[in-house]
Order: sequence, then C-alpha cells, then structure tokens
Amino acid sequence: MQAETALTLPEPDPASEAHSQAVRAAIVDRIRSAGGFIPFAEFMQLALYAPELGYYVAGNRKFGAGGDFVTAPEVSGLFGRVIARQVAPSLRAMDRPRVLEFGAGSGKLAADVMSALDAFDALPAQYCILEVSPELVERQRRLVADRLPRLAARFTWLSDWPDEFSGVVLANEVLDAMPVERFRITDGAPTRLGVTLDGGVFCLEGRPAPGWLAADIAQLEAGLERPFAAGYESEAAPAASAWIRELADHVDQALILFFDYGLPRREYYAPERDGGWLRCHFRHRAHNDPLVLPGIQDITSWVDFTRIAEAGVAAGLAIAGYLPQAQFLLEGGLLDELAAVEPAVAPALSREIKLLTLPGEMGEHFKCLGLTKGGRIAPPPVFTRADQSHRL
Repeated sequence: MQAETALTLPEPDPASEAHSQAVRAAIVDRIRSAGGFIPFAEFMQLALYAPELGYYVAGNRKFGAGGDFVTAPEVSGLFGRVIARQVAPSLRAMDRPRVLEFGAGSGKLAADVMSALDAFDALPAQYCILEVSPELVERQRRLVADRLPRLAARFTWLSDWPDEFSGVVLANEVLDAMPVERFRITDGAPTRLGVTLDGGVFCLEGRPAPGWLAADIAQLEAGLERPFAAGYESEAAPAASAWIRELADHVDQALILFFDYGLPRREYYAPERDGGWLRCHFRHRAHNDPLVLPGIQDITSWVDFTRIAEAGVAAGLAIAGYLPQAQFLLEGGLLDELAAVEPAVAPALSREIKLLTLPGEMGEHFKCLGLTKGGRIAPPPVFTRADQSHRL
C-alpha cells in the first residue's frame, strides 16, 4: 500500500480519540520528566506497550476488516496449514514437544496450526501463547474454545518467557513491532533522533548518539563495507538483537520460524532507501508519521533479517533457512492444500493465495527466517529445497 500523509487518515471515533488523548498525555508527562526529550525507541515503546494504554495492550480492535491491518492468518487458513506441514516432522522427532507462539493476535494462526497438526498426527503436548494484551488473551481463548473444543486443554497462556522450552517457536509479525532507534548521519557521526514538544506538539529532534548506539551503527557500516552518507536517516534495532539473545537463552531443542516484512541488510540500508522503513497503519491506511494518533495506530519498521540471523548465530542458534513468504508457501505445500479442498470453495481460496503470494502483495515483501537450536532439529523440508540464506 502506498504511504499516505496523516492529513488523509480517517477521523477516529470519539472513544478512540479519547484513548489517544490519554496515551498522548502519558507520553507528554514522560517527555517532561525526562527533561524534554525521549529517544524515538522509548516513544514507540510507550505508544505500543504502555501498561493499559499502548496500542498492543489496550482493547482496541487491530486485526481484520474492522481493524487497522490484515495479517496472513487472517487472509487464509492455508497459511497455518502450510506451517503445520513444515513443522510436523520436527514435532514428531521430539520427546513431548510444545509449540510457543508470540503475539498470537486473534488466535486464528494458533487454531489453524493445531487443527492441521491434529490431521497430520503431529499434535504437540502443549500450545503456549505468550501474549501481552489481556483483551487478546480473552479473544484467543474464545476462538480456541469455539473451533477446537477437543484440543482446548492443550492450550496455555503465558505472561513471561517459559523455562527450558523444547519445540517449535512461531513469531508472525512480531519483530516489526519491536521499538527501533531512529538515526541520522550528521558531520560524519550518528545523531539519535527522539521526540520533544514544540508548543505541545510532538516533533523529532536530534541529539548525539550514545556510545552503544554509535557502535551499533558502526557495525552496520562495517557489514555494508561503506559508511552511511551525510544526512542519511534510517532505523537500527538493537532491541530485536537483545530479544533474540533472550529467546536463545530460554530454548533447549527448538525450531524457530519468523514471518515478517523485511529485507537483507544490503537492501535495507541501500543508499536510495534514505528515510528508512518505518510505517504506520490506521484503519487500513499506511503512512509514515508515527507522531500522530498515539496509542490507536500501529507503528512498525521493516526487519533487517541480517541482524536477526547474526544475533541468532552469536547466541548459539543455527540458520535453518531464509525465503520469501511466497516460496515458503508454494514450496511448502500450498498447492497440495488447495488441491484437497472441495471444488466449490477453490475460487475463494485462489483469491486468498494470490494475496499471500503475489509480489505486489505479501509474497515478496514478507520473508520467513528459520533458526534452530539443538542438534536433533532438522530444518523444515522447504528449506532443503529453496533456501536463500546466502542473501543475508
């Protein structure tokens, strides 16, 4: 979807506007208590995750036609069925395997995957969902109870990392919602962008980057084998690297699959991509102003998959494979799933497949990165046929 200016966005309803004003007031208080400036990553953290207020924590509807965006599981149940096909061999090879899903949204992916695993005789002992939103937990519980009453006892909800986890880890559109640092190159050095107040209005302002952020940006330049040009602006995601390290600490034997929109580093930080990859979504409109509608719009950044792979390897994980979502689905059994359905529903499923796989839709923008830990975990079959991890 083409980016739009904030001026073209729909007007929020009164309840949403009131909620946004409450989030805005909380952020204003934080800026003032911090001396008039907070890093952009902190602004993003507050807007998305402030207790009882943030976009992903409060009860506003996010997914589907009545929300702000549509995810692959909402598009089609075939997405979850193909994932189940690919993780079933790993689950069968483990003793008492589990599945852990981060940020399960409406719960549709969880229900689709478990339904398919049941059909493939590869049910895990437990399907764990780590969810930060109490409202979404209740939605997920209702969906599971309605769709899979026989399997509902296998589901459990977590509020923190599990200990010594073995099994399959799923993270669909999780990495893109992790707070990022915004930076600009000024006089040969990185400037950290943050949020200040100008007449009560949020605005971006630069401050000298702290040493740890300057080192992170220097590492990006070293990997690119070139410095960033003067004035170049983009994002860096040290929080995602830290999250991967923590994930690695909490898994024993595991296959980890990330699905998200993103690119390898050389494409992410291409000279012509000055301005970065930050995107916001409100009522199915995409735009690039993160400072408006705090708490009621999604704020995301495309993923530097090279960073995620590097962080995983440094933490003791192995790269299982990397593919565009279209190839993962098509090589992973999507057409077999389509061939097995009743002819009457095939046309509707064909439309869903186009949205999941066409280059101008989700097919090329979204990627799948697989990581493993533990020597007994074989990569999913799709990675043995069509791996593109050499691009990372």
